[in-house]
Amino acid sequence: MHCPFCSADDTKVIDSRLVAEGDQVRRRRECVSCSERFTTYEVAELVMPRIIKQDGNRQPFDERKLRAGFTRALEKRPVSVEDVEAVINSIKHVLRATGEREIKSLVLGELVMEHLKKLDQVAYVRFASVYRSFQDIAEFRDEIERLEAEPSAQ
Repeated sequence: MHCPFCSADDTKVIDSRLVAEGDQVRRRRECVSCSERFTTYEVAELVMPRIIKQDGNRQPFDERKLRAGFTRALEKRPVSVEDVEAVINSIKHVLRATGEREIKSLVLGELVMEHLKKLDQVAYVRFASVYRSFQDIAEFRDEIERLEAEPSAQ
């Protein structure tokens, strides 16, 4: 770490503490050359996989798009913001845990649907209707019947 005051290469750590609920390390440093003190913050760099769209196009993972999809599906539904944030964090954790550099958008879509099914079944059907491009009311009916037939739905 270079000293921000004199640009010397040699600094030493005087104190280290966990901050931000353990997600960061705050380090108090001292320059060996000029004896000035300064603070640095260390955060783990967790790389999200790129998303491979159905047309083969690759895009960086965009948490805002994921949140917007949940927001649209859950509009006017009795689901708390905390529950939505917990699900988004869970999905991000699953994506990171794969260790893959790229993930197909279909995998992400299925993850979203799996979580929506547990969170709110109306939102699940809304999302599924767009995601799977339902063409008529029969497809809605089939999806609702599948949902009703699942043991966890009752």
